[in-house]
Amino acid sequence: MDINTLLGWVVGIAVLVFGIMYDKDKGVIPQNIKNFIDVPSIAVVLGGCISGLMVAFPLSCFAKIPRHMKIMFMPGKYRPQDYIQQIVDLATEARINGLLSLEGKLAETKDEFLKSSMMLVVDAVEPDKVKQLLETELDYLDERHAQDRAFYDKAGAFAPAFGMIGTLMGLVNLLKQLSDPDAIAPAMALALVTTFYGSCLANMIFIPISNKLKVRHEEEYLCKMIISEGVQAIQAGDNPRFIEEKLTNLIPGVMAKKMSGGKGGEAKGK
Repeated sequence: MDINTLLGWVVGIAVLVFGIMYDKDKGVIPQNIKNFIDVPSIAVVLGGCISGLMVAFPLSCFAKIPRHMKIMFMPGKYRPQDYIQQIVDLATEARINGLLSLEGKLAETKDEFLKSSMMLVVDAVEPDKVKQLLETELDYLDERHAQDRAFYDKAGAFAPAFGMIGTLMGLVNLLKQLSDPDAIAPAMALALVTTFYGSCLANMIFIPISNKLKVRHEEEYLCKMIISEGVQAIQAGDNPRFIEEKLTNLIPGVMAKKMSGGKGGEAKGK
């Protein structure tokens, strides 16, 4: 489980609550929380975001939210070094016993993309077609994940916008009460609460979710790219040591250094 995500939200909420309640002269004032609770403002911001997303995206995007939360908190384990080792083992087996011998090893492989990609090679599909199929799969993965992130990016744009709309609504009501000086300050405070809600939703919820999904995408994309390049190298009959070096070069420098046990020069990175 990714504790960092949960911890980030807990710390963010704690900081906001502390900022609301703390007064440099009087210390912590729990009653200040009541000043930031306004049901109509919550309805305007949250309801406005949902309505905007319903217009902008199909219902299927809402159905993906639980899966996205699972990806955030319980991500799949995409370890490039493990995939490189699998590719090297398959390359060694193919070099010794031929491509047809890989079919038995592939039955034990859990990664469906690796299995289906290698089966193309075992079935003697032409290299150009294999390359085209694998690149298409990677492009589809990139596009699909980009569409998922766009849902939260758009929500991050809608939230402050509806917060401002709520503020304008509050200001209109405020202007109608100018004859009552005692009502101006409370009305102004409530008018600004909607902007607060919108900013919090955007910067603590929607935008961080989008960015975390991007991080998860990059982890998965890197491993699938390693598979794609490795499968094509095996089909071309490249030496396993050369394949290992080639795939290691795909990994960013910091990750490659971890793979080499911190010994510089054993693994190169971009």
